Order: sequence, then C-alpha cells, then structure tokens
Amino acid sequence: MKILVACEESQAVTIELRRLGHEAYSCDIEPCSGGRPEWHIQQDVTELINGYCAFETADGELHGTIYKWDMIIAFPPCTHLASSGARWFPVKRADGSQQDAIEFFMRFTRVNCARIAIENPIGIMSSYYRKPDQIIQPWQFGHGETKATCLWLKGLPPLHPTNIVPGRQPRIHHMPPSPERAKLRAKTYSGIAHAMAEQWAGQKGASTCLI
Repeated sequence: MKILVACEESQAVTIELRRLGHEAYSCDIEPCSGGRPEWHIQQDVTELINGYCAFETADGELHGTIYKWDMIIAFPPCTHLASSGARWFPVKRADGSQQDAIEFFMRFTRVNCARIAIENPIGIMSSYYRKPDQIIQPWQFGHGETKATCLWLKGLPPLHPTNIVPGRQPRIHHMPPSPERAKLRAKTYSGIAHAMAEQWAGQKGASTCLI
C-alpha cells in the first residue's frame, strides 16, 4: 500500500510500515530524526493529503505522482488542543492559534481516503469534532508509562493491546516545560508504532480493513 504518515518526524510508524513492505512516507515541516531521509517528505503535508501529488524526499529524489493514498496515519500538532494546556486556552483563542490547530486537524477528517487514523491526546477535539473511537495507553503496548492517546478511525479497527505491563508514570514527567520536552512527548512509542503497522497494515489488517 501507499501510506502517508503525516506530521511524523521521528519516522517510528513509517519505519514499521516499511518493514512490512509498504511504500510509506513520513511528512513533516521538520527534518526527520529517524535516519531515513529517503522516506521523508519535508514540507507542508496539506499539499499531499488529497493525492494527485508528486514530491521530493529529503534525500533529493523526485517521486512521480501518487493519485490516491491507500492509508493516512496523522499526528497533527496538539500544542493548542490538548487539555494539559487548558490554562493557556484563553490566550490561544484570542491570538487565533487554537482555531488554526482545529482547522488543521479537521483537514484530515475530510480527506478522500478509505483508511484514516488521526492521533491526538485528550483535548478539545473530542467535543469540537466527536469522541474518539479509542483511547490507548503506552502500558498496553509494552511501555510502563501513562499518556492517554485518542484515535479517530475510518476504515480501520481499534488497536488491540499487545503487551500489558506494570508502571504508571507520566511520560517525561521529570523534565521542565521546554520545546525539547514537547518534542519528546510527541514521539510515538515503539510498541504503539509496531501495533499500528501490524494491525492496520499487516497481512491480517490489510485484508480486514477494506470498506
């Protein structure tokens, strides 16, 4: 399948999808930190999500037109949407940053694609858009931490826990607020990335998610 992993600089999900043999690309305005620039598109993802697009990967290679994505997995920025930052919502509403984030998130809900997953922490999109189809935790996938993560799904099944482990510490709990802390918190856990690839694009997932 041709799969776009939107707003992913870590390439955690992209690498897992490539391992399964799919033509997957991460896309972010930031350079990739996953070490595979040949699979990374560094540009505004909104120009790609509806297909009929050609692009250049970060290694400088030009790619011909992809007419339609078979799957899109999106991680839109949550800085202005997550409930953890509710104290700053009045400022974010006043300066328009929250509305911009909402509109960016909603772009993924309107894409003409049969399989879509949108990820975000608990926040305002549960009421502004709709309740998520699933809320997962890292400790369900082999990581002994808490970080409630919402998934809005189209044409894809909810994820099944793969490795429930003890440990309930908040992610990056010991670090003070900073841009680096926010970036680390946004990275996808390897266990969740593996589950997304196997359950949504593995042999079983690929055959059961068609709509």
